[in-house]
Amino acid sequence: MYVSYKWLQDYVDLTGVSPDELAEKITKSGIEVEGVETLNEGISGVVVGYVLEREKHPDADKLNKCQVDIGAGEPVQIICGAPNVDKGQKVAVATVGAVLPGNFKIKKAKLRGEVSNGMICSLQELGFESKLVAKEYSEGIYVFPEDTEIGTNALDQLFRDDQVLELGLTPNRADCQSMLGVAYEVGAILGREVKLPQTEVKTGTEKAADYIKVTVDAKEDNPLYVAKVIKNVTIKPSPLWMQARLTAAGIRPHNNVVDITNYILIEYGQPLHAFDYDRLGSKEIVVRRAADGEEMLTLDNAKRKLTADHLVITNGQVPVALAGVMGGANSEVQANTTTVLLESAYFTGGTIRKSSKDHGLRSEASSRYEKGVDPHRARPAAERAAQLLAEYAGGEVLEGSVEADHLSVEPAVVSVDINKINRLLGTELSVQQAADILNRLQFSTSVDGGELTVTVPTRRGDITIEEDLIEEVGRLYGYDNLATTLPIGSSTPGHLSDYQKKRRMVRGFLEGAGLYQAVTYSLTSEEKSLQFAMEARTPIKLAMPMSEERSILRLSIIPHLLEVLKYNAARQNDSLAIYETGSVFLSTDEGDLPEEKEHLSAAVTGLWETHPWQGEKKPVDFFVLKGILEGLFSKLGILDSIEFRKLEKEGMHPGRTAEVLLAGISIGFVGQIHPKVEKELDLKETYVFELSLKAILAEEVAPLKYEAIPRYPSITRDIALVVDKTTTAGELSTIIKDAGGKLLKDVNVFDLYEGDRMEPGKKSIAFSLKYFDPERTLTDEDIVKAHDKVLDAVKEKAGAVLRG
Repeated sequence: MYVSYKWLQDYVDLTGVSPDELAEKITKSGIEVEGVETLNEGISGVVVGYVLEREKHPDADKLNKCQVDIGAGEPVQIICGAPNVDKGQKVAVATVGAVLPGNFKIKKAKLRGEVSNGMICSLQELGFESKLVAKEYSEGIYVFPEDTEIGTNALDQLFRDDQVLELGLTPNRADCQSMLGVAYEVGAILGREVKLPQTEVKTGTEKAADYIKVTVDAKEDNPLYVAKVIKNVTIKPSPLWMQARLTAAGIRPHNNVVDITNYILIEYGQPLHAFDYDRLGSKEIVVRRAADGEEMLTLDNAKRKLTADHLVITNGQVPVALAGVMGGANSEVQANTTTVLLESAYFTGGTIRKSSKDHGLRSEASSRYEKGVDPHRARPAAERAAQLLAEYAGGEVLEGSVEADHLSVEPAVVSVDINKINRLLGTELSVQQAADILNRLQFSTSVDGGELTVTVPTRRGDITIEEDLIEEVGRLYGYDNLATTLPIGSSTPGHLSDYQKKRRMVRGFLEGAGLYQAVTYSLTSEEKSLQFAMEARTPIKLAMPMSEERSILRLSIIPHLLEVLKYNAARQNDSLAIYETGSVFLSTDEGDLPEEKEHLSAAVTGLWETHPWQGEKKPVDFFVLKGILEGLFSKLGILDSIEFRKLEKEGMHPGRTAEVLLAGISIGFVGQIHPKVEKELDLKETYVFELSLKAILAEEVAPLKYEAIPRYPSITRDIALVVDKTTTAGELSTIIKDAGGKLLKDVNVFDLYEGDRMEPGKKSIAFSLKYFDPERTLTDEDIVKAHDKVLDAVKEKAGAVLRG
């Protein structure tokens, strides 16, 4: 909500309170003021000038040479390129030495050989937002009314000598979406009286009831509908002061009739709508729900298809407005309108919200109806608008209003005990002090002993229980005045669970290894939903997806990480390592909520290391990612329980993919993306892994034990085993570890040979085995005994023989 400081002074005496001081007081009372803007800040030297002569520039088709009287003696010559500049206009002139927004200084210049002593300005050049400039002046200079005095300050004539406070309203404070609502708030903060507008409307002899009949079929959606008729109006621009106030509030001026309805919208918070009575098509208004498939053309020239969920204003036959949201093009006020039918109604918020959301129309009116307007302001707002239409549009207001009244809204009555107020706020207020605070808010308050009974005006629909009243007392008493106290009672310091600590450890390790954390969508497309899934479940489709690309809950994180790599590769960032910890969603029995599991996934592509000075480049490969995982498992203390086993999985390279097992149970996989998939995504060799994070972090780990550095030497034996090509090094390593006993401490692969000297279907894998005993020096006999067990085991279980 944008609040004009000068406009606010119409209702509350702000003497002695600057805009910045007022902003601070409002913020301290509970409504945040996000900023204070001075409309004419940094602008000087702009006056009203009169164009005496205009002729085409001799050397430029799009420039005009103007002689302008700026009220300082001799006329000055100004070169102007605005298409609408003409003789006899009163315009805004930035004189030589003037400063415009952006610290733009005006100097004497020559344009195509002709001297220019200043600049004739458009409103945009004077700091107006383009979207707030009236259409007739959106392209070109602004023209003042004929009675504007030459030589006066142009910004003062435009009422830009003002400050605007931007209130950051929460949804419960819908009452402050109007100037009167803000006035009540400021009056209570400053302890000053609130002056309401006086509405005295002179009416003609004719009666409104002779011109219009109002019927409301949807009584629950529209409990109150008020219609007034104003004849003989003249459509013209609204007065400058009104245009300035609307602009300050963020609304573009149109004409006097539309501007007056918008002015009342901001002043009272009550949306109004003006129909061209002669274009209405009948002498009745019928408010009803639309028929399914019914259509109407709204003011933005868009055809809207309606349903029975939408409330419409009709002429008895066809819709003339989408209630509370936007009027229809068939009854729009135009330049030749002479009779206006004025609508002031109370619509329920849910109905208006539905229409606004379905049609993507978010208007000033709909936003107020959605949050709730004061039902008792509909009538005074209509009278105030009729008064302004008579004054500024020359209209004749017909006697009376035509109403459909089914409204039954009573002010809320809430009681609260002073002891509870003091207990919750930590204060020692007397019952009279609390009553005085509530009376400042214009709440009717009675006191009975220590109990306050408050009748809350309907404009404050957010106050329904005693805690709401306590909040009002507290914020107006002043949060700064509340005593500082410590909490009473026992409390437990917050801490991370073991799972959270380990998850942080995982993230820290991966980031230390050079991977960046990614956060991707939990939603994917149907096409990608089953890709790389660790568990095959039926995908879960959203009931109301925003798009087909985000319509299914994901079963794997990898497709999203590949999207990130593709996005970066398209922007020449083709060496990237990323990871994500996030949830996947697995379907359960029909009707039950999905099972949510946290996974850890990573994707790496391009160069893992590059040293241009040394001419070294190391592309990422399977063992880079496997090594990162082994380092992570070692950090978590579970490496000894981990096993890698060859795996064939759709979408993955058949020879470079391994299943990861923890204590013999599969927890995920690691490997290269299939070359076909890489080609589709336009990626280089890309390696990924996805693991069940819950399984990893939930694994019981024995307490960390420290051992003394061995005093006795270790002994290493190397063996080269000839096995079938289908036998993996991992299988052999497991057999060797199981057979080696307590003396075998370390097993490493250091060579693989598949050359010409090897018989077909065979390969040679070389292992380095380290033996030692921390208590004694091993003898040859000890080593031979343990080593023979290893050789027997690999021969028996894997058919391996020592390479000669």
